[in-house]
Amino acid sequence: MHTSTSDRIATYLRALYGEQQGAAATEQLAAMLAAFVRPSPPAPLAHGARDGGGRAELSSDDVILITYGDQVREPGRPPLQTLGALLDTRLRGVVSGVHILPFSPSTSDDGFAVVDYLAVDPALGSWDDIARIGACHRLMVDAVVNHCSASSRWFQDFLAGEPGAEVRFHSIDPATDLRGVTRPRTTPLLTPFTTPDGTRHIWTTFSADQIDLNFANPEVLLSMTSVLLEYVAHGASMIRLDAIGYLWKEIGTRCIHLPQAHQVVQFWRAVLDAVAPEVLLISETNVPHADNISYFGNGTNEAQMVYQFPLAPLVLHAFATGDATTLSGWACDLAPPAPTCAFFNFLASHDGIGVVPATGILRHDEVRALCAQVERHGGRVSYKNNPSGDASPYELNCTWFDALSDPQGGEPQQLCIDRFIASQAIMLALQGVPGIYVHSLVGSSNDQAGFAETGRARTLNRGRWERAELEVLLADEASRAGAIFRRMATLLAIRRGESAFHPAGPQRLRDLGAGLFAIERHTPGGGPALLCLHSVTTVPQQTRLAVATGASYRDLLSGESLVAGVDGALAVDLGPYQVRWLKEWE
Repeated sequence: MHTSTSDRIATYLRALYGEQQGAAATEQLAAMLAAFVRPSPPAPLAHGARDGGGRAELSSDDVILITYGDQVREPGRPPLQTLGALLDTRLRGVVSGVHILPFSPSTSDDGFAVVDYLAVDPALGSWDDIARIGACHRLMVDAVVNHCSASSRWFQDFLAGEPGAEVRFHSIDPATDLRGVTRPRTTPLLTPFTTPDGTRHIWTTFSADQIDLNFANPEVLLSMTSVLLEYVAHGASMIRLDAIGYLWKEIGTRCIHLPQAHQVVQFWRAVLDAVAPEVLLISETNVPHADNISYFGNGTNEAQMVYQFPLAPLVLHAFATGDATTLSGWACDLAPPAPTCAFFNFLASHDGIGVVPATGILRHDEVRALCAQVERHGGRVSYKNNPSGDASPYELNCTWFDALSDPQGGEPQQLCIDRFIASQAIMLALQGVPGIYVHSLVGSSNDQAGFAETGRARTLNRGRWERAELEVLLADEASRAGAIFRRMATLLAIRRGESAFHPAGPQRLRDLGAGLFAIERHTPGGGPALLCLHSVTTVPQQTRLAVATGASYRDLLSGESLVAGVDGALAVDLGPYQVRWLKEWE
């Protein structure tokens, strides 16, 4: 290990645990890292260039599919093998990588209540199946580090009164004033459990089955570090730090985004820099924008990527109102802190559409209007408790297609598809790496039958398919799923082939009127510009772009050529929800 990296690690451990415990933890970690065996060769070698320090370089080629391991199933085959086959066939050339949502044994929340971090759920497949996917694709895995399942061995040891088990969790006097703690749910923060010492009230941020871990205990940090290294050893090239903002608790604070939580991220960054510098950390914090991007740190010491949470509610608002002004104003100020950092852009995910990140950007009445629209379209709204004692919207549980278009609204299907594709094109045009939830590849509707069965609002957006059923849908050119898949595949193929869409490529917003989201992208270091125009309304748009006299552009989507007049103006027309990606020809 390089001396400077070793010193960084020791400094973080001393800051978190003091001199004595920090020194002991440093010694334990050194033994762990000495025993760590890297994949050979590191998986990201298959995915593109690397810098001089061995770090994987992101590029315009990077497009990450977001999916559960069993999103698509077929008889007689482990679902992870089916996923691998789809990536190698139907999705070849469409995406470059995959985020497999939690695949360990779990008891609830579709995988986010982990029983055993070091195992793959046998109902999904095996570590060999995970490694095979990671050998050919960028592989993102979840580190569900904030909490574990109530059925995990650690918590069962606590319930049995095993010595040393209690310090792994937060046992709190229920009389403690915790009103200032940030809550992402309406469920109780403390859950009572029966132990040999009587009833104990345990910190449970997300549910009674998801027991928060106590990272003030260095044993917990080192154990979770070994989990991260195990993921790397099985081919992970991206590690998603789930709910990382809630990691550290301190009574009397909001218990979110505390300095110690950032220090833990910095510690894990230093550990990976030491033994697996090709692996990228990505922070998942469904919070307002300023807090969200704080996990970039100084641009070199925390996560290389952060989820771009405000994007989804702002894009939904633009299409709901036919006005991209707010979206464009927000996007004007976007920039990662360093060329090695990138936003992870997404519109849909397994969790739905978070609205808290729009705080301070959208007014309360605008958020309420989005909630009402989603409910009219068959979705649901999940709420969170506030310190004031009231509740407010937390996320919209709905597929992206149904959030945009009312399933019972009677609009022409083609118009709904055009609206959907235009929204996706905005996300793809922005600076960063795109994440495509599997349901956005086919424009799924809400899974009302699944919701009726589970009673959980998030089920609406988590439908599964049999592979034969999905293949029939995709092969049917008249079906909505088939049409959307072909258009998404075309958009993604074009994006992956254009260097101006490099995550570090400069971007500039163009003010061309409320009905257009217009962004100019450039290749890092120079090259032809891309003018990306997206109509967010049914009203036809006509615009004139000031460019060089006689400049020639080609629409990458339609193939049409456009030439500026002698006055240096490029006349561009867009129909309802039309997208034009115009490339300058030199």
